[in-house]
Amino acid sequence: MEITAQHVWLMISAAMVLLMTPGLGLFYGGMTRAKAALNMIMMSFISAGIVGVVWVLWGYSMTTGDGVLGVFGNPFTSFGLQNLIGSPDLLKAGYSATFAIITVALISGAIADRAKFSAWALFVPVWITVIYCPLAYMIWGGGLMSAGGAVTAIFGQVIDFAGGAVVEISSGTAALVLAIIVGQRHGFAKDPNHRPHNIPFIMLGAAILWFGWFGFNGGAATSVEQAGLIWVNTLIAPAAAMLSWLVTEKVRHGHPTSLGAASGVVAGLVAITPSCANISPLAAVGLGLVAGVACCVFVDLKYRFGLDDSLDVVGVHLGAGLIGTLALGFIALPVNGQGGGLFYGGGIQQLVAQAAAVVITLLLSGIGTAIIGLVINKTVGFRVSHEAETAGVDLSEHAETAYAFGEMGSGFSALGHMLNHHAAHAAAGPAKAAAPAEAGVPAKEDAFA
Repeated sequence: MEITAQHVWLMISAAMVLLMTPGLGLFYGGMTRAKAALNMIMMSFISAGIVGVVWVLWGYSMTTGDGVLGVFGNPFTSFGLQNLIGSPDLLKAGYSATFAIITVALISGAIADRAKFSAWALFVPVWITVIYCPLAYMIWGGGLMSAGGAVTAIFGQVIDFAGGAVVEISSGTAALVLAIIVGQRHGFAKDPNHRPHNIPFIMLGAAILWFGWFGFNGGAATSVEQAGLIWVNTLIAPAAAMLSWLVTEKVRHGHPTSLGAASGVVAGLVAITPSCANISPLAAVGLGLVAGVACCVFVDLKYRFGLDDSLDVVGVHLGAGLIGTLALGFIALPVNGQGGGLFYGGGIQQLVAQAAAVVITLLLSGIGTAIIGLVINKTVGFRVSHEAETAGVDLSEHAETAYAFGEMGSGFSALGHMLNHHAAHAAAGPAKAAAPAEAGVPAKEDAFA
């Protein structure tokens, strides 16, 4: 079989989506404290390693082919992908693996600063198998919510082109549940050090995510016309969301921030994910504007409810995922074999279909994640000790630090040590100037707390 432009584009898209995972690691790593930055990056990387293997062994099989009660595919149909060698479906298997990787990696942001790496490594394969694979099969693989499925026969065909429910709502719901199970960080909403430590990392991570999202949304395009619509919508929705988030920040807090710009971009990308091939560019602008304002408000609700969603996974991914998925009931164009939304003469049917998919996703991810999380928490424990959290999960979980500039890899800033040494010299006077050097213990720079 000759390679076609479609195959080439799918390979490029798969590489772009895979790049989103280290981009997410940078985004999350910058948002947390310095002493947990490496751990956040590692949680994204280990997700790629674990899910990559799971996908080859049984994950892909569970999302396609003959199903069990319309809920998941037979895990042994393409076990090891042996039967796909020489088939173009092997490329689809690789592309779909990158979606599973980024989905579970998203959840990690809700438990930043306090989760055991070993517990996370146990959670990832179980969650992918029990939650993600059934959802992907039910909506995309021929299951209950696909064309001809039992749920579709009752409520109508859901539109979820690139994963508003499968990826965003499922991961956001799981993040909410895990944040409750693991509990708040010590000093949550009180400690001023609970703030992003590296804004450039956040901006770079957001840029990589935006770039990769063109492959995320556009990889499954089946025509030039469809690809063009997807590309423009993936550009304009996050742009509009960024602007509306910044305006909302200015009104509510007095300053538009870099973190707000990056978060607005992600909110817009999440909102456009389910609808990128099914709404007009003008509607994408409106959707982005709504998502930016709403998510800017959502992320602050965690303080009111005492939910330590450390890196705003719930506020952005669950919030914008719900907005984008339900909005299709109003603004969907009558394209791709689908009926239009309420604003395009399609009646209420599409909204009903979208709502049904949302409810099923919330229940499956919420209940399933609760069971998985509680079992892990009661057995190996999901949370590090108070001492380990205080020292930083980079050191306690990995015996490394993200910023080992000097002092033989201690993670202390040589410049900060020098400045502190000279400050001590000036304060103590000549008689005590040698004390810090004799002690041999460098002072830690405040920025790396």
